[in-house]
Amino acid sequence: MKISVIGAGNVGASCADVLAHKDAAHEVIMVDIKPGLAEGKALDIWQSAPIDRFNAKTTGYTNDYQATANSNVVVITSGLPRKPGMSRDDLIETNATIVKSVTEQVIQYSPCAILIVVSNPLDVMTYQAYLTSNFPRTRVMGMAGILDTGRYRAFIADELNVSPKDVQAVLMGGHGDTMVPLPRYTTVSGIPLKELIAEEKINAIVERTRNGGGELVKLMGTSAWYAPGSAAARMAEAITGNEKRVFPCCVKLEGEYGLENVFVGVPVILGKNGIEKILELQLTDKERQLLYASAASVKEMMDVLDRIEIKNRQS
Repeated sequence: MKISVIGAGNVGASCADVLAHKDAAHEVIMVDIKPGLAEGKALDIWQSAPIDRFNAKTTGYTNDYQATANSNVVVITSGLPRKPGMSRDDLIETNATIVKSVTEQVIQYSPCAILIVVSNPLDVMTYQAYLTSNFPRTRVMGMAGILDTGRYRAFIADELNVSPKDVQAVLMGGHGDTMVPLPRYTTVSGIPLKELIAEEKINAIVERTRNGGGELVKLMGTSAWYAPGSAAARMAEAITGNEKRVFPCCVKLEGEYGLENVFVGVPVILGKNGIEKILELQLTDKERQLLYASAASVKEMMDVLDRIEIKNRQS
């Protein structure tokens, strides 16, 4: 098994490190545009193998996509953060150009790979990778739901003073402040959350989850990387290990939940073929309305990308 991580920044390096430590593949390849960055971080990870006792060989390359040939899974983390004065449309155009270029080079050498997109804005960048690759929707997915549920579960564990291992949760919708946590489907070792925490406190945890990324930016002055890297690695590991794990992932909906041609997070089964199945939950009217509102927000950004693509074709 071979996994390639495109982008050796904080998120990409964290993802590669987790993959290596879990022996999720025989090879973990890192590629970055900055000379020496991927090589150095991959070497650093490899030198921890005798200490932490893993076998996955990590190797880094500068702009050499041939080294990624025949990857089973490719994790795309490339992209720029939003800068002061940059509009949402500018960010979409900038990162879509990067993701498009990366995807073109990835699929040239790994036409059978499964793509996991981490670049932001997450949902619309997954759409870009889907358009560029022309892969079936089962092989192009975005990482967001695992990260968001991770934050949600961590906050619940803090509130109850219990192990986060015992907290299970489902979260749907777009990545951002329109995400849809589902307390009704949240349990602690099988116990419904609403039997353990008052509704007012649950609502506060949900709101903190929605703003989880912003909270970290305020604290550190930059985006998170440990949890996003781990979340992407967890998806890749489920695929290479054919684990059939149920995770919330960003995927193109084609009628599920009454939504068409929009990329949002929903629970899926992940295995060797990528998205093996999309699970449709029975939602209340309120939950469905929140999901539709989130999907509409994502669709607005997809429409921005479509307009950009039209301009590119005409130029």
